[in-house]
Amino acid sequence: MKPTRREFGASALVGLAAKADRKISGGFVYESQERGHRLRDKARFASPTERVKIPVVIVGGGVAGLSAAWRLQKRGFHDFVILEMEDAAGGNARSGENNVSAYPWAAHYLPVPDVKEVLVRELCQELGLLLPDGTWNERWLCHSPQERLFLHGRWQEGIEPSIGLTKNDVAQYRQFEEHIAEWHASGAFRIPMDYGLDQAAAKARALDQITMGEWMRREGLYSPYLKWFIDYSTRDDYGTHMEDISAWAGLHYFAARAPEDKGPLTWPDGNGWIVKRLLAKLAPFVRTQSMVYRIQQQRKTWQIVTEKALYDADFVVFAAPTHFASWLVDPAPPRWPIDSAPWLTANLTLDRWPANHGVEYAWDNVIYNSPSLGYVVATHQNVAMHQDRTVWTYYWALADGSPTDQRRILLGGDWAWWKEKILTDLQRAHPDIRQCVSHIDIFRIGHAMPRPVPGAIFHPERLRRARPQGSLVYANCDLSALSLFEEAQSRGVSAADYVLRNISSTGTR
Repeated sequence: MKPTRREFGASALVGLAAKADRKISGGFVYESQERGHRLRDKARFASPTERVKIPVVIVGGGVAGLSAAWRLQKRGFHDFVILEMEDAAGGNARSGENNVSAYPWAAHYLPVPDVKEVLVRELCQELGLLLPDGTWNERWLCHSPQERLFLHGRWQEGIEPSIGLTKNDVAQYRQFEEHIAEWHASGAFRIPMDYGLDQAAAKARALDQITMGEWMRREGLYSPYLKWFIDYSTRDDYGTHMEDISAWAGLHYFAARAPEDKGPLTWPDGNGWIVKRLLAKLAPFVRTQSMVYRIQQQRKTWQIVTEKALYDADFVVFAAPTHFASWLVDPAPPRWPIDSAPWLTANLTLDRWPANHGVEYAWDNVIYNSPSLGYVVATHQNVAMHQDRTVWTYYWALADGSPTDQRRILLGGDWAWWKEKILTDLQRAHPDIRQCVSHIDIFRIGHAMPRPVPGAIFHPERLRRARPQGSLVYANCDLSALSLFEEAQSRGVSAADYVLRNISSTGTR
């Protein structure tokens, strides 16, 4: 679906009005859609020239695949390889860098884990984030100010609207907070999610049969400010409006985490900081530019085929997005029931800061009623007292329609069209933005995160694949229908533990 004539016309008018604007360079990055579409369409690929026998192959080098490898290595197992389609591992936790700053390309923070989140805390200790005395490394706790919202013509502190609210709006916020406190205390919402599913009573399970919007109406929550905040939150985590998301998933966003004043943990390069440190240990096992195009069982082993090599393995950890399995695995498994949301991320290099009205710049900056999710300031954690230049990482979840149609829009607009969309959006809060930006790179992600629509959480096929079984084990975070670092890590570690138990029992190790 190409942009409409009206949208192109609007872009053209913006261009005419902005002839005096400075020249802005840039382009698209990580354009791998063609490779993915070749897999989907079962195109012909070159035959491999090498054959490798190895006990374990991990397909996909995102956080889930790297977490599986991290676990295998820590348990003293080294007979494995990670096959990554892209030029660099990391998935949605990849990062970039220019002469101003490092910056994220998607995931940009890690919530401070509570004492029950054992796996994340283990990794944090290893990376020097959680110190021996039990305190957190303040260098990487998000500096203040953390969040702000552009509302009614100026910036306010925090992203929950606080300007112009009526007494009824405030009362409804309190009512919503009371609901969240009750659900948190119930134990039905946990991170990782599997820890809470066994405690999810019928009342909690019923939430998966309705949308978050329907739940809001049932509870009499209709404040426009509260509705915007909830919808912003579901777009932020799931790339989906609250009217399309499972109420279970919508409430999980708020009820799964204990209220904390500290955090989150963040870095100029976002979660790429974590990936780089994992790769420092795991790089010898990673094979980039190794797109798997067939996985076929041969008696008791698996053949994993790339254009470079054919791997014979006893176990496969499928850490790539789960819907890829129907394109790669022979015979194909049942159709994966969970769709994914398209997403756009842009990194803008600014040679000067735009004029500001209201509270000062924060790490996370959100514009009320914007179609985008706002931007984070990559240089926010910089300890320098003065910074003339900066990089903003801008996020836009394409949620206004079916994912298929939104993917067509995402790929239909060229770089100049998307540049205009981004700058026009930012002009709401920064009228002089065009005089500040010198470069914009854009990352288009057709399948950015799972969309937990009603019925997804307790869908039989999701529950089946989430349980490791057989010798091909699924491990992507979409098994949780939640795109969270903790879920990806948990799925990868669970798959690795399962493989280790079974390799030990068969004597393959």
